[in-house]
Amino acid sequence: MSAFVLNTDSTILVAGHRGMVGSSIVRRLLETGYSKLVLFGSDQVDLRDRLAVKRLFSSQKIDVAILCAARVGGIQANLSRPAEFIYDNLAIQTNIIDESYRAGVKKFCFLGSSCIYPRDCPQPMKEEYLLTGPLEPTNEYYAIAKIAGLKLAQAYNKQYNFNVINPMPCNIYGQNDSFDPVNSHVLSALVRKFVDATEASLPSVTLWGTGSARREFLNVDDVARAVVLLLNTWNSAEIINVGSGTDVSISELAHLISSACGYKGAVEWDSTKPDGMPRKCMDVTKLTACGFKPEISLEQGISQMISIYKKTKSAI
Repeated sequence: MSAFVLNTDSTILVAGHRGMVGSSIVRRLLETGYSKLVLFGSDQVDLRDRLAVKRLFSSQKIDVAILCAARVGGIQANLSRPAEFIYDNLAIQTNIIDESYRAGVKKFCFLGSSCIYPRDCPQPMKEEYLLTGPLEPTNEYYAIAKIAGLKLAQAYNKQYNFNVINPMPCNIYGQNDSFDPVNSHVLSALVRKFVDATEASLPSVTLWGTGSARREFLNVDDVARAVVLLLNTWNSAEIINVGSGTDVSISELAHLISSACGYKGAVEWDSTKPDGMPRKCMDVTKLTACGFKPEISLEQGISQMISIYKKTKSAI
């Protein structure tokens, strides 16, 4: 695949710029001098609509496309709406990838997820472990959609020499994260629970699962740094893991958050609820070789999230 790097004259489409990842990538691009951005909301272009996507690419010349738009959510959302998770993501990915190729986009970035790896994947998870075992059932439909998307991108690279990169981030959190009780991911969900419990002086907090599952977390601003770096340095359709390379158990995460909130009550675990994948920690050797190192520690990120949630509550 031919090398291509961004320059300040590049016109860059960020699909999903209002979301957590997309908005952070936009901030990073603007901070580093890339100002020719194509941005739109779902109220302007429904990415599930092929004709709407075709009109978008016909309306202007786009050099680089970054696909951040996706239907996302935690375990509860995945379990309750599997059809939406697989259909919407398949439709978005298929339309954007194909129209990007047809419109002559010079470099395409497909943002995946660490949930693509098998449930019982060896740790740390190397890129070559993809499709070596069954998926985690609690997010199977989302994972299948993401695998289909990255394989579609790779197929276009193989058959048409379409210039694609496929970063696979670990669990992401940060600015513009969702604190919705149904749709939020684990870190933001725990922040909400412990902030609310502290303010209400609740004697105990009950959390899903056993607390034994382990997760790797990366602040979304570090993810954005990695994506912009890879757009300039990574020229392979092979997937590349994006993470910190370290993980914590959910019980350890709960302790960090509860301590940061000043919560004094008891923490109880509902083992009738699923833990999800037992462990997800990535091998980030390839990313490190590109010169990436996270700048925001988990403790710093938790403090940031607590502050964001408190401001969100006070604005309601």
